[in-house]
Amino acid sequence: MSKTSLLADRYRLGEVLGTGGVAQVRRARDVLLARDVAVKLFRPGDDLSDARRIDNEICALAGLSHPGLVKVYDADPGGETPYVVLELIEGRTLRDRVVDGPMAVEDVRRVGAALADALAHVHARGFVHRDVKPSNVLLDDDEIPRLSDFGLVSMVGGAGLTKTDHVVGTAAYLAPEQVRGQEVTAAADVYALGLVLLECLTGHREYEGSEVEAAVARLHRPPVMPDGLPFDLVRLLSRMTALSVARRPTARECAEALRPPVVADPPTLVAARPPRSRGLLAAAAAVVVISAIGTGISTWNSVTSTSSEPPATNAPASDPARTANFVPTPVVVQPTAPVVAPPVQVVDRGTPAGPGGKGKHDKGKDKKGGA
Repeated sequence: MSKTSLLADRYRLGEVLGTGGVAQVRRARDVLLARDVAVKLFRPGDDLSDARRIDNEICALAGLSHPGLVKVYDADPGGETPYVVLELIEGRTLRDRVVDGPMAVEDVRRVGAALADALAHVHARGFVHRDVKPSNVLLDDDEIPRLSDFGLVSMVGGAGLTKTDHVVGTAAYLAPEQVRGQEVTAAADVYALGLVLLECLTGHREYEGSEVEAAVARLHRPPVMPDGLPFDLVRLLSRMTALSVARRPTARECAEALRPPVVADPPTLVAARPPRSRGLLAAAAAVVVISAIGTGISTWNSVTSTSSEPPATNAPASDPARTANFVPTPVVVQPTAPVVAPPVQVVDRGTPAGPGGKGKHDKGKDKKGGA
């Protein structure tokens, strides 16, 4: 097919965006709807497993619809060149972002919650992705992640080995059960997502080395958690990357745990309004009290005015003219001398008279005169 020819008389192929083992992704122009798309072109060989893999991917993509997944617009699995037409995500991969350095905890939570929610949707439809890694996560210009590349997708309970006895997946992100060749379930995607989030936090892969070394290393040691992480995030990542499948949470539980808590607005304090019946009773009581006070005041004024009024007289009415020209004469109040009580005179009446009729003084006279 030449570069200028149209695929299916509709898609004009452009530059190569990525290349995989059995497929190539190219930018294309949908001349019918006048929009840019991504076309994944498959290169089927003589191996029947490749053909089944292509059918599985196309069927899986056609049956999935989620904001965290790349949308499928068109597909033709039975043609000479099988293809699937996908939503074109303008941006970069999560792998490109990690190369720039570790991500903030808040950004890792946001990306992890979106990917876990997308995986929960995939698992609920009976599929296992089996190849969750940073290079299969596309970030648009707003840093919103999309999970892509379902080339290794399988139904839940599918075998983990190909016919050549090679482990399916990327060695650095394989789950322990995949390394052992055991049954692959949705828990394998949860394990891989845990390693992806750790790589976002540290800026490097947890299990380095060759494929064999990276695959076997997880069987001998758990991932190392970086210092300074919140306790809840350490606990979640430890459970996601546990050796035991039973200890790992589901993708739905991971999404719920990674979402930031919703902070409610502080409650507005509103003064409690008394019930209507109590308000009416209070108003009625106030009216009764005011009426009683008014009645008491009126009665008191009536009694006071009656007792203090001068007696009525039959004096003739005064002449208006005289009243108008009347000038009151000032009244001068003369000071009154204080009343002084008369002095009390003490009278010495002497000694009572004796039998002869003379008192003490008389006796002195007689004595003087006798001399």
